[in-house]
Amino acid sequence: MAFPDDVLTSEERVVLHVHPHWKTLARPILLGILVIAAAVVALIFVPSGIGRVIIGAAALIVLVWLLLRPVLVRQTTHYVFTDQRILLQVGIFNRDRHDIPLSRVNDHSMNQHFVERLLGTGTLVIESAGERGQQVLRDIPQVEKVQTLLYELVTADHDRGTLDEGEMREIMREHRAAEAGGGTEA
Repeated sequence: MAFPDDVLTSEERVVLHVHPHWKTLARPILLGILVIAAAVVALIFVPSGIGRVIIGAAALIVLVWLLLRPVLVRQTTHYVFTDQRILLQVGIFNRDRHDIPLSRVNDHSMNQHFVERLLGTGTLVIESAGERGQQVLRDIPQVEKVQTLLYELVTADHDRGTLDEGEMREIMREHRAAEAGGGTEA
């Protein structure tokens, strides 16, 4: 499922768009293989007739639930990093979206377990000023690179929002001139 571009502002550009790592599908695939093996064994021992149809139908329903749902969840989970904010969107039928402006990102960290390091995935934790405070993004592909990119985006946003020394001097000069010319009223 594609991420809708209409949620972006006219000046905003997507820097990175990722879905959870493919490892999120490993467990459902293994369970699917077990369901198929159990269904084959059951079909061998069940005499022909309605019993086989019931076993086959039940195995098919379980397979669809075990495999289709996780694929849809993965495809409808979006982690979008733009030059202005981080958008987190999840949901197959219902949609939840959370935006974190880069200016509100206070801290970010990542961790990886041994297996995650081998697979190139991990967890990214973003702390922000706001009511939710901390967002945990699990199974981020290439989490080290994503964290570095996030650092660069936050730094660039901060630099964009700060005044250079010349601009600050001009503001102070204008402020002093206004104070000297108009004085203060009591």
